[in-house]
Amino acid sequence: MFLGRDSDLQVLDELDSSGKPELFVLYGRRRVGKTELLQQFCRTRRAVYFLAAQVREKDNLRAFRDALTDGIDDPLAANIEFPDWGAALTFAAERAKDERLVVVLDEFPYLCDATKGMPSLIQRFWDTRGKHSQLMLVLCGSQVSFMEREVLAERSPLFGRRTAQKRLEPLAPIEALPFFPKWKMKDRVLAFAILGGMPAYLRRFDDSRSLLENISRECLRPQGYLFDEVSFLLRTELSNPATYNSILAAIARGSEKVGDIALDVGIDSTTANKYLTTLRELSLVEREVPITDPDPLRSRRGTYRVADRFVAFHFRHIQQHAALVHAGRGARVLEEFIQPDFERLYDEARTDFVLSHLRTTASDLIGEEIVEVGRVGGTILRAVARTHEGTAVAALVAPAEKATPAALAEELATLKPAFGDNVMCLAYALSNDAEEPLKVRNLRLGELP
Repeated sequence: MFLGRDSDLQVLDELDSSGKPELFVLYGRRRVGKTELLQQFCRTRRAVYFLAAQVREKDNLRAFRDALTDGIDDPLAANIEFPDWGAALTFAAERAKDERLVVVLDEFPYLCDATKGMPSLIQRFWDTRGKHSQLMLVLCGSQVSFMEREVLAERSPLFGRRTAQKRLEPLAPIEALPFFPKWKMKDRVLAFAILGGMPAYLRRFDDSRSLLENISRECLRPQGYLFDEVSFLLRTELSNPATYNSILAAIARGSEKVGDIALDVGIDSTTANKYLTTLRELSLVEREVPITDPDPLRSRRGTYRVADRFVAFHFRHIQQHAALVHAGRGARVLEEFIQPDFERLYDEARTDFVLSHLRTTASDLIGEEIVEVGRVGGTILRAVARTHEGTAVAALVAPAEKATPAALAEELATLKPAFGDNVMCLAYALSNDAEEPLKVRNLRLGELP
């Protein structure tokens, strides 16, 4: 089943139906679901889907010709030997004179590696032929830094040509739950807590087996799909991943401030800042400033956390026990280190559900638009949002132990300096209701969740 990308499909549908030539740039990390999304979109359209390979230009041109032949059912295409990409794309534009034709160039960075000046070639083609046709050309890539620098940046030859772009992000927490319909809610939430919102990772866990079996098979065996996944990801995106590995490991262990991270890794703070900037651009790390801080850009209270759940899990539980896994002791790692951490993982995931709801749909519930959301490290108070009216929205989650009015009052009091009494409260709880797994309700100020 194709899960969790309805809004992204809708964007593609709207571009397809625009009646105008479209040059769409889609990019995002590996495993985030770009290829699956594009193939799903192309399935019911007059479309050519081409997945580039790390081969020489002529081999990619032949493969594109074959994809073109299949996509438009044109016998003439099968006998053509395209001399270059200009000729190949011009042929496609001719087939899109009067009828929409979608052409997807997936793994576009591979084409750029094989063909010098590929962005300039696409620019010339688009200016002379593409924008005068009914072509919908999609450039897709997994190397985030490359796509932003060589395709979207102002210095790129393609700057100003794209008609739309989308950085595909991991699925929201609530979108991950349907991947495991056979499991109870707690195991489904734990699966998200471990894997995050990457569709390729979520599909690796089989809900006909137990959660523990899946962790053992996919994460705690050298041949497991997820065992070396993070190392592969960092090698793909970064030319010198060693220091990045150490920084991510330091944050996963609990270092939050730049100075602490630098000390843990053995570099100076200026160097650490440069590495952290790159990791933030890749959405692997995020900097959080308390929502009550009056000057967040210059705040010294900012802390860093690993933004990707599986990357955090890897550095907490896989990397540091890799020797045991290679020795065939994955069961020991699961029993002694991972299972005792389930409650913390589950609790962290609940906060992710809360933050996601605040950013997307909470405005409908409270009647004011939310403009800012921040995590709060309370036992009951987990997150705070600020509305355009300046109201604070306190997101409350019932703790493992019974909450008391005094404890709640103490945590809500931390909002008073910034918001005064202008606070409303939302209570959040996860349930086994498939139709409404996240229950949300308004509370009177001071009422327990």
